[in-house]
Amino acid sequence: MSSAPPPAVQKNKSKEFYDLVRRIGECKSKTDEDVIMQRESMYLRALLQQPKIDKMKIKEVMLRLMYLEMLGHDASFGHIHAVKACVESDIAIKRAGYLATTSFLNEDHDLIILIVNTVQQDLKSDDYLVVCAALTAIMRLVNEDTVPAVLPQVTSLLMHPVAHVRKKAVMALMRFYQKSPQSVSHLHGKFREMICDKDPSVMSAAVCALHELVAHDPEPHKNLSSSFVSVLKQVIDRRLPKSYEYHRTPAPFVQIKLLKILAILGAHDKTTSSEMYNVLEDTLARATDSKNQIGNALVYESVRTITSIYPNPQLLAQCAMVISRFIKSSNNNLKYAGLNTLACIVNVNPQYAAEHQMAVVDCLEDSDETLRKKTLDLLYKMTKPNNVEVIVERMLAFLKRDGDKYSDQYVREETASRVAELAERYAPDAKWYVEVMTELFETAGDVVKPSIGQGLMRLLAEGTGDDAIDDLSRKSAVNAYVNLLHKPKLPLVLLKTMVWVLGELGELSGRNAETLMDMLVEVTEKQIHGPAVETLVLSAIAKIARRASGGLSPNARAFVEQNAKSKFVEKQQRALEVDVLVGEETQILSGVIAPSAVDVNVDASLSMLNQYVSNALANGAKPYQEKAQR
Repeated sequence: MSSAPPPAVQKNKSKEFYDLVRRIGECKSKTDEDVIMQRESMYLRALLQQPKIDKMKIKEVMLRLMYLEMLGHDASFGHIHAVKACVESDIAIKRAGYLATTSFLNEDHDLIILIVNTVQQDLKSDDYLVVCAALTAIMRLVNEDTVPAVLPQVTSLLMHPVAHVRKKAVMALMRFYQKSPQSVSHLHGKFREMICDKDPSVMSAAVCALHELVAHDPEPHKNLSSSFVSVLKQVIDRRLPKSYEYHRTPAPFVQIKLLKILAILGAHDKTTSSEMYNVLEDTLARATDSKNQIGNALVYESVRTITSIYPNPQLLAQCAMVISRFIKSSNNNLKYAGLNTLACIVNVNPQYAAEHQMAVVDCLEDSDETLRKKTLDLLYKMTKPNNVEVIVERMLAFLKRDGDKYSDQYVREETASRVAELAERYAPDAKWYVEVMTELFETAGDVVKPSIGQGLMRLLAEGTGDDAIDDLSRKSAVNAYVNLLHKPKLPLVLLKTMVWVLGELGELSGRNAETLMDMLVEVTEKQIHGPAVETLVLSAIAKIARRASGGLSPNARAFVEQNAKSKFVEKQQRALEVDVLVGEETQILSGVIAPSAVDVNVDASLSMLNQYVSNALANGAKPYQEKAQR
């Protein structure tokens, strides 16, 4: 809906400019917008080709060129005119020229040299508005080569009588440091001086600059910690003008920057940290009293600082108490912040997070995927022997609930790996470990790494050293896997573990060898993994046959004969080996297929084959010849 332009717009801009803005806003598609801007480009080209342009229109032309460039059209024909506008004596045109130039050009543009010459002249101006415009432009367009050309003048402006100019000069020096640190290495002392400036805006700019220096190398700035503490104390005591308050919080963004500096300076330094404890306690307490968003931000940053410096038990306890309102909040953003800060506390001392354990566990039920992922990370850090059963149970429930619908496969894989790691590290007993691993394989077998299954097999084979516990865990595993055999579409990692366990320890279920073989053969008919499982079943049948006196069951014999004709080379070879070995004497079969639960002593002379060789020679076989005799 169109309306008359405001009086100020009518006075300072032409009707054509107002109409241009209105038409752009009313466009229904990018195509309509392109038509308008192409027409505008032709108009501006013609206007700028005129030998003389009314100075009253130059400012508007700059703005129209910026519209053209911002909407994705070529305005390069106007770049030189923007540079020329920077030379104008009229402050309004000059500022518009600088604004357009910083929008059009980058630090490597060919026209930068012209801008540097103009800036050098404007930095000497008596009009502080001109000086500020030049400082703003040079911050956007400076590069490593142009820093030395303007550095002396910018440095001298640190003593300018106008605070706004001093602030801009500090910001410009910080930009120079970012572009060319070696160029301003001799001016670090200037930043130290400016933090004591009587104007808060200059002081805050110096704090930002010093944060860059401290983050790069904290050691030379350790002696400034008392100054930063003093400044922070003045800020929270409301010594700054009311204009620096935000939602009745004194200079919160300056507080946050100071807290970040203190976190760096106090890390692993007891002496420096001791100077901060009191002011950090006051900052946290006052931020806690403020129930608004900026207060929450200060609480978050205060906790991060307290957990970064040398630990103080009293402050850590206060942090743990304060963030409880974050974790219990209905706002997911606050919950996430609470989990993040609690993770910081856990890294220092996990005992402070114990009281929040159930509140954190409840976050797994949240519908926010990001929050659930953060909760899993924190639970992993919080797990100890006394709470491993509760946390692992909730992690498994998380995998069960989201097994079909969870979109992030990486999170499922990471969670499964962490369940296995926590169960192995903190398991109260072997039986519980076996039960957890079985449930994990059944729930998230599609993302469980093969090494996790191999770890379970190793535990069952080697045991823990306590025969009673080992027998109980092995029997529990065998019974659990026998009950799972009838289920269709089991994960491959679970199938491999089940077949191996039943091949090694199947008799613990109370079933005879023939029944176990038939159950394993039946598994191959129900599952979809084909050769991968069938090869393992052949090995398991051979192990059961080694312990049984009756050889193979009819079903097992048919299964072996069927696979002996398979097109898969590995299956065929395994089936032929089983067929031959089962027909041999028990001593040979036991020697070739040794149980995994005992140590295997390697007999380099292969003495277990002596009887086999003797029989073969007696039946007319040729004796073995050394390679040299052949």
